[in-house]
Formats: sequence, structure tokens, C-alpha cells
Amino acid sequence: MNGSVEISSAQIFADLFGGEVLIGETKRQILENIRLPRTIVAILVGINLSLSGAILQAVMKNPLADPHIIGISSGAGLFGIFVMMIFGDAGVLVTPAAFVGAMLAAALIYILAWKDGIRPIRVILAGVAVSAFLGAGISALLIFYSDKVHGALLWMVGGLSARSWQHVEILLPYSIAGTIATFLAARHLNILQLGDEVATGLGLRVNLVRTILTTIAALLAASAVCVVGLLGFVGLIVPHTARLILGSDYRILLPGAATLGAAVVTISDTVARTIFAPTELPVGILMAMLGAPFFLYLLRKEL
Repeated sequence: MNGSVEISSAQIFADLFGGEVLIGETKRQILENIRLPRTIVAILVGINLSLSGAILQAVMKNPLADPHIIGISSGAGLFGIFVMMIFGDAGVLVTPAAFVGAMLAAALIYILAWKDGIRPIRVILAGVAVSAFLGAGISALLIFYSDKVHGALLWMVGGLSARSWQHVEILLPYSIAGTIATFLAARHLNILQLGDEVATGLGLRVNLVRTILTTIAALLAASAVCVVGLLGFVGLIVPHTARLILGSDYRILLPGAATLGAAVVTISDTVARTIFAPTELPVGILMAMLGAPFFLYLLRKEL
């Protein structure tokens, strides 16, 4: 919980657990109402995007699948930003709208990529096309509602600036429900890795399971997008890194990806807001700088 205002670990511990070290009212307000909720939001967003990416990579049989790259985040973003611009401060409506957008984007990608089955290269090409189309829709909204462009642009980049306890309250129920559902689906994700024919032979209703898992992934991605904007590459980098460390068993991979995702977003946000302090760099820019080379590496490896 570092920042432009220095607060030592001893002071943080004292404030949170009632120690004897006094930190002063100003630092207490900074810690309790700015840094702590921001850190919790970073943890929840890291978990949500990492689990969403891990699910999509299994469901779409595509190691390059990621909510941001294949357009699911763009669908959530288009519907979310539409609600924000039309209805103003309608925090309750943003997440359901973003979820609908994410589901429609996922369904469209799935339909476009399907031809006698799902192939990874078709998924990524369909995703890029859908993402470009939805991005054009977002740009059109920015033109029609130019008076609200500044806030929308910050949201599109992806960042954790000014996140508060209200955002924690918005995100927490979706994170808990989505994480529990994902962990319970670990066995089904393992079976999907065996291929559709083998999975069907083992009694798995493949299309139904894919639909349910895609719904869970869309819910996780949409809840993260509605709070921090279009934060990309977390769902790509983290599951791959966890897979290299822990293997491909989703019963182990999912908890590892969730933990690593929380750490990656939290650390990246800390670096982004302190490297040019007091000027703050949105964490989405840092993640793009890290994620784009990683994506190109995976793309060359797969092709």
C-alpha cells in the first residue's frame, strides 16, 4: 500500500490492528479510505480477470483467449459506458448491462468461430473482428456524448484511481459468486481438455457446460470491467504463468491463477502509481506494455 505519502508497515499494522503507533488523522484517512479499498478492488479484479481468462482458454480451446483480446471486455465496455452516459451515476445498472454486453459478445464470437467445431485460430480472428466492431461502437458513443469524454477515456484505459468502498461493495458479491462457481467447475474444465468426443463419452453435456462456463466467465469479466474499465491482458498472462508453475489440472490451476492474478494487479497498480509520483499512470497502460509482448510470443508459438 505504498504511495506518494509515506506510511510505514508499522503504521499500517497499528492502524488496522489497533497497535500503539499513532499515524495521525490525515494518514489514517489516506490509508482507510483511499489505499485500503483500492487494494481490495485490485485483488478482486485480479481474481476475476484471471479466472475469466482461465475459463475462456478451456472453453474456446484457445490458449490466446482473454476477455480483453477476444472482445468480451469490449462488449461489457460498450454496454457499460452506454448506461453511464445515458443514465449518469447509475452504479447499480452498470454491472448487469456490462454482463449482457459480455454475454452477447461471447455468443457472437462463438457463432462466428463455429464451423464443424471450434478451432483456436478462428476464435482469435473472430474475437479481433468483434472487438474492433464493438470498439467502433464505443468511439461513436464518445463522439455523441463528447461532454463526458474525459471520464470515459480514463475508464477505457483501465485504472484503479479513486476507487472507494462503494466499488468494493459493487464488486465483492460478483467476485464471491463467480469464484465459487469457477472452483466448483474445475472437474468439468479438466474433462473439456480431453476433447469434445471424449467428454461426451464420459457423460458430459458439452454444449450446456460450455454455455454455463462462458456465462461465469462473462460475469467475472463484466464485474471487473464495470469497476476498473477495460483492463487488458490479465486474463492472458496470469493463467499461462500459473499453468507453467502448477500444471494443467484446473483443481490446482484455478486457485493458483486467482492468487497470482490478485498479486499481479496489486503490484502493477502500486508500480503504476508510484513510478512517476505524484503523477499517476493508469495500471491499464502498464499491463498493456507487459501483455502485448507476451501475446505476440504466444501467437508465434501457437502458429
